[in-house]
Amino acid sequence: MDQVTTPGEGQRLLRAVSSAADAALQTEVVELRVTNEQLKQALASHAVIDQARGMVMALAPCSSDRAWDLLVDVSQHCNIKLRDVAAALVATTKDRSLPEPIRRELRRALRRPHAADRR
Repeated sequence: MDQVTTPGEGQRLLRAVSSAADAALQTEVVELRVTNEQLKQALASHAVIDQARGMVMALAPCSSDRAWDLLVDVSQHCNIKLRDVAAALVATTKDRSLPEPIRRELRRALRRPHAADRR
C-alpha cells in the first residue's frame, strides 16, 4: 500500500532533509577549517624546526638526525613544545636571549655527544 503525502507534509519533509544536509555540510566545513589551520601551523613549525636543526648542526658538528634527537631531548626535559624550543633558538639570531631552562638543557645535551665520541 502506498503512503499518500499531503503537500504540507512534503514541504516539511523537504525542509527537514535540507536542514540535516545543511548541518552536515556546516560540520564538514568546520572540520576542514580546523584541519587547514593545523596544517598551516605544521608547515610553519617545520620550517622553524629545520632552521634550529641547522643551528644545532653548526654548534655541535653532528648529523641532522642527531640534531633532531638533541632538540627533542631539550624539549622533553624542559617540558616545552619542540616548535617553541626551535623558535626560541632561531630567535637568538635576532638578538633575543635563550630562556634559561632551554639554555641549560641545550648545554647539557650538547656536551653529551662529545662525551660519547671520547669513548
